Amino acid sequence: MADAALDREGDSGAVAVYKRIFRDVLDSRPSGMRIRLAHAMGKNRSFVSQISNPAYPVPIPVQHLNTIFDLCHFPPQAKTAFLRAYARAHPRRIGRLAEGSHERMLTLHLPDLGSRKRNAQLDSLLQEFTRRLVAIMQDEK
Repeated sequence: MADAALDREGDSGAVAVYKRIFRDVLDSRPSGMRIRLAHAMGKNRSFVSQISNPAYPVPIPVQHLNTIFDLCHFPPQAKTAFLRAYARAHPRRIGRLAEGSHERMLTLHLPDLGSRKRNAQLDSLLQEFTRRLVAIMQDEK
């Protein structure tokens, strides 16, 4: 199905093709997957909606692909079709997929601070701390 769409639309429609595949996989997952992806990527939910919407030409950044594959549990056929379309749309980026570092998820159990605002502030602080710490550690290599 996706291979036929890829052949019909050619290079110019490859972004929309891989985004359709992503959207279909995402829609087949339990509710809350968009927010889980957003948290795992350090982005907000609207970012996930934008990168999964074929109407938007914004590409999916290569550094987020492994996170997407890991969390969404792409079926092998869908992953193959997605990667073919992604490679057609971004031939120079796809090589960086294998080079990129793989991320892992760690779940922390935190106290409920009694308000949504305070909980969100703590979550944001810990996410930002982690991003900065990883950036520092990667710069040392």
